[in-house]
Amino acid sequence: MVPQNFNPTYKHPLYFIRKGLYRKISLYAPQLKGKLLDFGCGEKPYQSLFTHVTEYIGLDYNGEGHDHQHEAVDVYYDGVTIPFENNSFDAVFSSEVFEHVFGLQAILPEIHRVMKPGAQLLLTCPFAWEEHEIPIDYARYTRFALADMLVKHGFKVTIVDKNGHFMSALHQLFVLYIHDHWMHQVPILRNWSFFKKLVRQIGIPLMHIGFSLVEPFWPKSDRFYLNTIIMAEKVAQG
Repeated sequence: MVPQNFNPTYKHPLYFIRKGLYRKISLYAPQLKGKLLDFGCGEKPYQSLFTHVTEYIGLDYNGEGHDHQHEAVDVYYDGVTIPFENNSFDAVFSSEVFEHVFGLQAILPEIHRVMKPGAQLLLTCPFAWEEHEIPIDYARYTRFALADMLVKHGFKVTIVDKNGHFMSALHQLFVLYIHDHWMHQVPILRNWSFFKKLVRQIGIPLMHIGFSLVEPFWPKSDRFYLNTIIMAEKVAQG
């Protein structure tokens, strides 16, 4: 089962970004098969969605900005070399990780190296989001940049998808601001625990439900959105 924090109800302040990612990963995860590497796995929240893999190995980097104390990391790497042999994996999954890799174009050849020819890669990456896991937060990539880097490093991009649209991204960012900043920075409110509880238990769910009701009537534009989702495969040489 996917933890509720990553498959949330309307009570969760990050409902739209987390629920959207859950739906997109649920859609594409069954296409990955065999031995899978979860690059930047953390607590492996989406592992249960990969119903066709035979082995699931979690890899992460033990550095500042993120505490791995209660996570399900199988193998740590040094941020440079992935400690597996060439052609080790049938699939690679990486969700909300690439923005934390400072030299992304240096690690893509490593990911490519440990994948078998024809192996599938599923990745998600934020497009519109605040700084997080500070100070290990280095980039926001457009779908064009991600696709270009993948192609240059031996991948064929097969699917480019998006989570969210202009208005859902604005709504989610507004709720994030209310929850993470407004309640903590307004002097008259930041020490009023009853008010904070009221916002979390009633205000945020009502904002999410209200937006869900009017969302179908908004004109849609996906030129501003929350996450990019890409499927790619390692191109067989020769």
